[in-house]
Parts: sequence; structure tokens; C-alpha cells
Amino acid sequence: MASKFIIYQLLLRVFGNTNTNCVSDGSYILNGSGKFCDINESVFNYLKTLNISHIWYTGVIEHATKSDFSEFGIVKDNPNIVKGEAGSPYAIKDYYDVNPYLADNPNNRREEFDSLIERTHNAGFKVIIDFVPNHLARVYNSDSAPSDTEDFGIHDKLGSFSPDNNFYYIPGTKYINGDYIEKPAKASGNDCFSSTPSVNDWYETVKLNYGVDYMNGCTKHFIPIPDTWTKMYNILRFWCQKGVDGFRCDMAEMVPVEFWEWSLSKIKSEFPDVIFIAEVYNPNLYSSYINTGKFDLLYDKVGLYDTLKFVSQGNISSSCITGCWQSLGDLQPNMLNFLENHDEQRVASDFNLSDPFKSIPELVVSLMLNKSPFMIYFGQEVGEKGMLSEGFSGVDGRTSIFDYCSAPSVVRLLKNNLSKEERELLDVYRELLDFAIKTPAIYQGDTFDLQYANYNNPYFNSDKCFVFARKDAQTNETYVITVDFSQSYKEAKINLPDHFFRYWEIPYGEYNPFSQVPVTFNKFGVSIFRIF
Repeated sequence: MASKFIIYQLLLRVFGNTNTNCVSDGSYILNGSGKFCDINESVFNYLKTLNISHIWYTGVIEHATKSDFSEFGIVKDNPNIVKGEAGSPYAIKDYYDVNPYLADNPNNRREEFDSLIERTHNAGFKVIIDFVPNHLARVYNSDSAPSDTEDFGIHDKLGSFSPDNNFYYIPGTKYINGDYIEKPAKASGNDCFSSTPSVNDWYETVKLNYGVDYMNGCTKHFIPIPDTWTKMYNILRFWCQKGVDGFRCDMAEMVPVEFWEWSLSKIKSEFPDVIFIAEVYNPNLYSSYINTGKFDLLYDKVGLYDTLKFVSQGNISSSCITGCWQSLGDLQPNMLNFLENHDEQRVASDFNLSDPFKSIPELVVSLMLNKSPFMIYFGQEVGEKGMLSEGFSGVDGRTSIFDYCSAPSVVRLLKNNLSKEERELLDVYRELLDFAIKTPAIYQGDTFDLQYANYNNPYFNSDKCFVFARKDAQTNETYVITVDFSQSYKEAKINLPDHFFRYWEIPYGEYNPFSQVPVTFNKFGVSIFRIF
């Protein structure tokens, strides 16, 4: 990407739910849900203070749920193949519809989402939603597809692999879960080709067939274009026509890159400004999904996210950050940096750092090391801990995506009742985000890793601290950023090597390679100063 921007991931079901008396495994009637209408002018004004440009509305597309909306003409789901009371946002039941529990009037749910898109655009934000291409709900039932659109599996041959099928079948078997019987059994979404998926498998979903024969050496059958390709392309185009500006593509690496090359090329020729973010965890696939698959951004989960988490927890040296960014090479601008998302443990949870202020050095590096876009998960900026037992997910340090629940700190935020500590953390986030998005050296500048020059520096702990510089080529402004992940040092001294001055053509002055530069950390372990 050309320069940094900031995405706010907002789980609609939870974000607007201000019920402070939610119970574990509570129903929709009992616990309630956030709504499309909760995203109002007040929320938009708040997000502007964080310099947000894109809002990822998570959990929009209709998925399987234990809630009964049959009075609105929606087929009731079998509870045995639904995780949690609310259900997983990634077990899609109708790609052309939105969740009825998000609407004030479920009969008008599509119009209410259209209104949300319009409000979001009018407020100056871009809209991102999930696209779930690898799997769908165990029972798919679209009541909103265009009249010329057929449901998945209508013409499938219920035998062994066929590239014309939408699903994978396990001949001669049954999948039985309570009173739910599926014959023959279909492969589950996590490539589980078994009629008896375990509780740890994605048993609530079925794998979509893109023409790859997994049972015979993963041979590819892409000519003629498989039916699933056409169906999924039409779904993407449908939402683009609705005004959606981007898609976070769930488990994109489990879908062949050839599909992405074919479909995204077509979409971008018609909607050139739409962005695509891929959930890809295998670094060996990064280049392929960017250069061939045409994705704009990839999750930097197994790279910078994992590295910073392990450094913050004291498990590895901060110098490991150098190897992390070096391994990406020219792909670095195409990575999406973050400290939290719906799959990861909250930084403030007892499973991670316990104290959100301990993550400030991690935040600074993730936000400022490069010009990659940055993402915030709702409530992160006020220290949401994710330590409730909401139901299916249990106490796991995450805000549940399976249950009807609320997030305590977000409730306080929406009610303007933040604690002193929460307000302080929010102020820190605002200050850092404002600096990052308004300082050319940070949002579009180059990076110089200064860690190597300080490995043997007796006044700098290279296992606990990290130092780098950013420079804007147009203004020549240059900043040096130093963090102490242990938050135990008040001061340090850093070496600025001669190569740094020569490479960036920085004139000698107060700062030069012949003397060590004193650094004073703030109480969060951060030092940022301009040298040119």
C-alpha cells in the first residue's frame, strides 16, 4: 500500500450491546444484541478521534444460529450443528443476506444494513465486511439470492470427487449429530474428510469445492471454470454493488490462489478501489497471494504479531524483530499489522499481558515500524480484557464470537463512564494514532533498523529494547523511536552508526555517529524524538 491507514474491527453483535446483566449461554431474548442502528453519529465521531478510515463490520452476513427467526420467514437451524447460542459468524447460511438479530425490524434487515453503509460513507469512512469463501454452514439456505441464482449443492453428484460439485462428499457414510443426519457426510470446513469430525473440528461448517481433489494428490481441475468459482464471484460482485469498499477474506489460503487471481482481477476491473485482505498464515504463500492472487493486504500474524507478543511476554529477545521484518522483503507494505483481532487473545487478558499498559511498546512498534496499515479491535483502546465466560467460548481471553454478550469496557465507553485508567489508555492510543497518521515519516516514510548498531552497547539492553528510525523522503523529517518492552528503564544511550547518516544523507549536528545519544523513556517505555 502507498501509505498507512487505520482499520477498526467492530463485532456488531457485541459492540452496541449495552446489557450489563448478560448471562453465560444466554439467548438473544435474554442477553440482546448490538444493532446496525447502534453505529450512529456519536460512534462515528468517536472513531474520528482515533483517525480511523476503514470500519470492518464483523459478523454481518447471515449465519447459522440457535435463535428462532422463523416468524420472519427464515428457516430455523438445527442447534446440534451451531456453536454457541448466537452461532459462528463464519458458518454462513445465506451469502446474500444479513443477520436478522442485527436489525430493529428483521423484516427490514437488508434495508437497515444499506442504511448503515450509507451512514458510514456519509461520515467519511470506508466499509469492510467478511467474505467467507472456504466453507459455509452445515445447512445452507438462501432466501435472498437473486432469482437467477441457485443454492450450493443443488446439482451435486453425491459420490466421489467431481469438479462440478460445490461440496466434498464421503461416499457410503453418514454424519450424525443428535437428531441431525447428513447422508452422505460432507467434508468439514477445516479440510476434515471424516464423517465423524471432533468437537475441535469445524463441524458446524462444510468445505466448498473449488476443483481441487484433496483425496488424490490435490490435483487441480480448473478448466472449465468450476461452478463454485462463479457462485463466489457473483457474491463478491453483489456486495460491491451494495457499496462495500473492502473484504476481509476468511482463511483465504485454504482456497486455491488461481480462484483469487481469476475473481479479483474481474472484480477490480469493475470496482478498482475495493480492497481485499487475506487471512493467510503460511509465509511461503505470501508472495503468491499478493502477486498472483491480487490481494492488497495479508494478516501479519505469524510474523510481527507473534514476534511482538513473545517479546512482550519476555519469551524471546527484542532483537528478533529485525529478522521478522527482513524476512518479508518487498512484501512489507502489503502486511496488515495488529495487536488484537477476534481470533487472538486480548492483550489485557490474563492469558496475555494482563495489563493493557504493558502493551504500549508493542503498540508503538506495530504501528510505527513501517508504513503498513494498522488495525484495532474494538475495545482494545480502552483495555477490554475478554475474561468473561460468555458461553460456548468459555474464559479464554477473547471476546466471544459465538455468544450473545457485551464487552464491559465498551459498555462503559458507550455510556461515557470509563474508569480513570481506561481514559488514560484511550488518551495514549489517541496520541500515538494521531502522530502515526499525521506524521509523514511514519505514515509514508522509510525504515532504518538501528538495532544492529546497539547489540554490544553497554548502555542499551538489546534483549529488552528495540530502536529504529523513520524518514520521509519528501520533507526529510527523521525520527528515532526506541521502546523498552520491560518498561524497567528510565534512560538509555543509543548508537547511531555512520552508515545511517550517509545512507539517508543526514548532516552531522547535535546527532552524529561519534557520540552516543541519550534516550529518556516515558512511563510506558517509549521514546520518540526528531533528529532532522
